Amino acid sequence: MTHTGDHHAPEGLRTRGTVIVVPGRGETRATYARLGARLAYDAYRVRVVDPPPATSVLTGLAAQLTEAVEGIAAEQQEGLPRPLVLVGADLGAAALSALLATPLATPLATAPLHDVWWPDGVVLAGLPATGTRQDASWEDELDVRTSCPTHRGVLTGDEQVRRGALATVLPQDLLDAAYANTTGIPHLLLTGDADPLADLGAITAAAKTLPKARLAVVRGAHHDVLNDLQHRSVAAEIVTFLEALRENLVPAVTVETTTW
Repeated sequence: MTHTGDHHAPEGLRTRGTVIVVPGRGETRATYARLGARLAYDAYRVRVVDPPPATSVLTGLAAQLTEAVEGIAAEQQEGLPRPLVLVGADLGAAALSALLATPLATPLATAPLHDVWWPDGVVLAGLPATGTRQDASWEDELDVRTSCPTHRGVLTGDEQVRRGALATVLPQDLLDAAYANTTGIPHLLLTGDADPLADLGAITAAAKTLPKARLAVVRGAHHDVLNDLQHRSVAAEIVTFLEALRENLVPAVTVETTTW
């Protein structure tokens, strides 16, 4: 069945892995069409799902991930292309991190469900700070999100984008769980140094508590770090992470010497 958030590897190339993208507050599948297309061009199978539901965030997200993974696996003769990487932005990042931190003994993560969506790696982008809030006009919200004119146009032109969504304060228990995540899955954390909704100190501390984590701070990027002016460099960082996962986190390229 056709999914509006689907992006496929170029015909004739072997798919190198699967990426599931979970949007944030107010966003839609179309918000990540550019990112999905770019990752797919590098031969990754990408599916952008809907943002987590406002109620029952974790159980709803687990169900979304299960459906997405099972749907993609059913298309492939050899099953789901691995590695499986989950990418979350804003609320999507907080919900993914909290979901991964949920004890496996709880009803939420029963063995069959856990086996389906449990990833090989995770990307958390624009993880919101505790208590952050943005009450302003649409133009002000766009300024918080991005300085990329193309992305501003995508958000403005998408009638399904929920304007003012960044004014919704995320549940404290969700954020507490997100920042308490210590799972051993490899993590790539992405944040912009111009993101007014981020707490770089808290994100840095969270990265240090994760056994396998890389924190990348994007110069000049705002809250929508996956879609800001630096989106090409950010996508390249994600592809580097995806490729390293395929080699047990051993990077393909190392710099021996440089003068810049």
